Amino acid sequence: MKHFTLEPEMRATIGGAFYPTGYSMVMFPDAEDAERIGRGLIEKGMSGDDIYLLPAATVLREMVPTVELSDDPLPSAGTEAATVRAYAKLAQEGHAGLLVKTDDGDAAEQLMEVVRTVPYSIAQRYRTLVIEDL
Repeated sequence: MKHFTLEPEMRATIGGAFYPTGYSMVMFPDAEDAERIGRGLIEKGMSGDDIYLLPAATVLREMVPTVELSDDPLPSAGTEAATVRAYAKLAQEGHAGLLVKTDDGDAAEQLMEVVRTVPYSIAQRYRTLVIEDL
């Protein structure tokens, strides 16, 4: 499991908001659950290089600024800014996250099988031009 650093390819081409195509973002009310689920995914065969642990402070520091720039001069036509704002609200309440590489539906379902064993706040899969609720 890696600590998160925003990479340029994790931003939308237009506007620059957080949009990590090929990944799923899940947030948990309990930071220990986020770490436990990350370890569980590795035990199930996912690569630790494909899983980022995001404490609340990281979400606020790395993701939230991408929205401030994406709405200038006009608000985003998509849902990426609203989704980041939802993450920001949860992070302000202390929720932690996992960003997990999910190239296809099978990987997303494998992720959610493990995630559903604990309470989680939000789960989104980023596909080309679509943010999917999981």
